[in-house]
Amino acid sequence: MKKLLLTLGLIATAATASAQDLKVAIDPTYEPFTFKTADGKPTGFDVDIAQAICDQLKRKCVFVEQVWDSMIPGLQARKYDVIISSMSITDDRKKVVDFSDKYYKTPSGIVVKEGTPFTGVASLKGKKIGVLKGSTQEKFAMGELKPAGVTVVPYEAQDQVYLDIKSGRLDGTVADKVEVNGGFLSKPEGKGYGFVGADLYDVKYFGYGVGVAMRKGQDKLKADVNAAIKAIRGDARYATISKKYFSFDPYGN
Repeated sequence: MKKLLLTLGLIATAATASAQDLKVAIDPTYEPFTFKTADGKPTGFDVDIAQAICDQLKRKCVFVEQVWDSMIPGLQARKYDVIISSMSITDDRKKVVDFSDKYYKTPSGIVVKEGTPFTGVASLKGKKIGVLKGSTQEKFAMGELKPAGVTVVPYEAQDQVYLDIKSGRLDGTVADKVEVNGGFLSKPEGKGYGFVGADLYDVKYFGYGVGVAMRKGQDKLKADVNAAIKAIRGDARYATISKKYFSFDPYGN
């Protein structure tokens, strides 16, 4: 009997520990927000923010890698509990998932070879522009660039876009300005490329900033995550994480 009770107790303890895990979806191809170290560990601003939120909630972060275009279907299929991977809060996405308050907001931009004449999107007619499939940047490119005669090519991962720009298969990209700086322009392969046009903030395409996505109806989780974001913004943790990756406050207006 004692042995049975001990076994049941161990099972209950394991179940409790497992229930405390917070499974967090990430797409580790989005430097400096989410990427991998040389030894394959996830890192970046999103990852550190996720860890700070988990610490505040007293839950263990378990990171689950997911291709960007399958992020929301994976969430709905309960493969993980939340998405903390630079997902913008947009009206379209809010129809199918819930979001926390924002934890950062940065603009997007158009990147092409330096010296490319630019007086507006019509200047890019005939160019091939790569975008991350399922992203707000893809939505912008399809809505604004494609009607102007630009060929828009969606990719499963943003780092694949940069490889094809380098190889000459693409003329440029539309991407988050901070990410494209960290993932491409600041590296040798990004030499000779730069931004054209104004910062892109249009709510119709880019939404209201980046938040934590979760399944609809998880009201307690949403309240807990919002409280955690407020807590880490209110003490030194958010600023410490930000300074690790940026020379500015990415929280935005």
